[in-house]
Amino acid sequence: MIPLSYFIILSLILFVLGIIAFFVKKDLITQFLSVEIMLNAANLAFITFSKSASALDGQIIVFFVITVAAAEVAIGLAIILLIYRQKKSIKTEDIKSMKG
Repeated sequence: MIPLSYFIILSLILFVLGIIAFFVKKDLITQFLSVEIMLNAANLAFITFSKSASALDGQIIVFFVITVAAAEVAIGLAIILLIYRQKKSIKTEDIKSMKG
């Protein structure tokens, strides 16, 4: 059986990679995907801690996080599409100039 510490380390690595990608990449789609990677890393940590404690609390929290992530995907992609239609670009430098 794989030790639970491996899953925590994997979760930490994924979360750090998501943070790095969010701040390094300059287009909205990549930043959006990096937020999803960070949410999945948090889900992995919740499941791991839930397994180690033999409780269902972490799994219930993961269910709600997945629900919120699904809503975020729908709304986030709609916003990105609207920005692309207006600016013809999804680079964050172009969006900084938006006012009102």
